[in-house]
Amino acid sequence: MEKRLTIITLGVSNLKESTHFYETKFGWKKSKSTNEHISFFTLNGIQLALYKRDELAKDANIRAKGHGFKGFTISYNTRSEKEVDLLIESLRVKDVEIIKEPQKTDWGGYSSYVCDLDRNLWEIAFNPYLELDEKGHIVE
Repeated sequence: MEKRLTIITLGVSNLKESTHFYETKFGWKKSKSTNEHISFFTLNGIQLALYKRDELAKDANIRAKGHGFKGFTISYNTRSEKEVDLLIESLRVKDVEIIKEPQKTDWGGYSSYVCDLDRNLWEIAFNPYLELDEKGHIVE
């Protein structure tokens, strides 16, 4: 299997409201492949998809019930601590819920957490051990 990630699909409770959240709060534009059943946002080399939670569970042949910590986070890495602070402030004025204020981490970085309407956690972080290129891709 090639080392590759193409799509992250989040099961959401309300597709229309969640799509609106990503468009207005994060400022992302829907991809052309979006339709009334699923929304796609093209990121840097991968896509984020939003799909109705019940339908996603049905597609995977599992139960949709469950709540609390989902066991994963999605990370948006920045090039500096200042960039974390600026991004968090821009999200705060758009009424995005800040779960954890920006702060130094025990692993040597600097991070904050926000959540979307379905409480999917987004870590906004500066990792001094991770180099990003001009497009925000990780340099190996």
